[in-house]
Amino acid sequence: MAHPTATAAVDPDLIDAFERDGFVVIPDLLTTEELDHFEPLVTEAVARRQSHDHRALAEKSRYEQSFVQSINLWEDTPGVRALTFHPRVAAAAAALLRADAVRLWHDQALYKEAGGRLTDPHQDQPYWPIAEPRTVTAWIPFDGSTLDNGAMGYIAGSQRSGLRKFVNIFFGQPDDLLTEPELAGVEPTFVEVPRGSVAFHHGLTAHLALANQTDQVRRVHTMIYFADGCTRGSPFPHFSVDRDGIEVGHPIAGKVTPIAWPRPAGDLPPTPKSI
Repeated sequence: MAHPTATAAVDPDLIDAFERDGFVVIPDLLTTEELDHFEPLVTEAVARRQSHDHRALAEKSRYEQSFVQSINLWEDTPGVRALTFHPRVAAAAAALLRADAVRLWHDQALYKEAGGRLTDPHQDQPYWPIAEPRTVTAWIPFDGSTLDNGAMGYIAGSQRSGLRKFVNIFFGQPDDLLTEPELAGVEPTFVEVPRGSVAFHHGLTAHLALANQTDQVRRVHTMIYFADGCTRGSPFPHFSVDRDGIEVGHPIAGKVTPIAWPRPAGDLPPTPKSI
């Protein structure tokens, strides 16, 4: 049962919609002032991480043409930490999962370059060795998202379909997830997200993103949260559990995956010593 102050932060109809469809957009979770503050910090961190890469878009792999990915910025960019552990966003995640507490799996910036290709259909949770399907991604477009700049598309209800398939979008030509029998006949719902709103999708929701047809980068920061108490479901390697030595069957609870909500006001987790 979710903590009452978490559920109070989200309209009950939105929680119902999330449980039905596997995605929802919560309006006005972030202010213009907050976005203006955090965007340069994330953008500068992405630029620093990518400073060695001088390739043109056409020279990159299929996966890299979908977006520039920068993981765990909260660890090496202190200014980003307050966004990754933003109490309103994390409380909303807890409410949608009906969880008393949520932990961070990891954050990541996903910057789709001008002219960047579509993001292939996939589910997130098959990439993670988390046993329980109690995961959610918060997706924050700093400038808002549109059908032209790479809006997300979701297969409504796919998180309840029983499908849990690893799609290798990282190398070569991936399988088309949308041809799976469980998803047959369901068209993606493409969602534009106004600036200040945050889109959330369940870890098992099949989703994709459109190409960026504009001349501006689509700048997005995301946080993946999971319900406290979730366990490692397989020995499949992943830094979020391997760095803390979490064994299969044990709760995922370490310095790499700290509690994101609830936390005392202004309290932010320290940088893990393992970086």
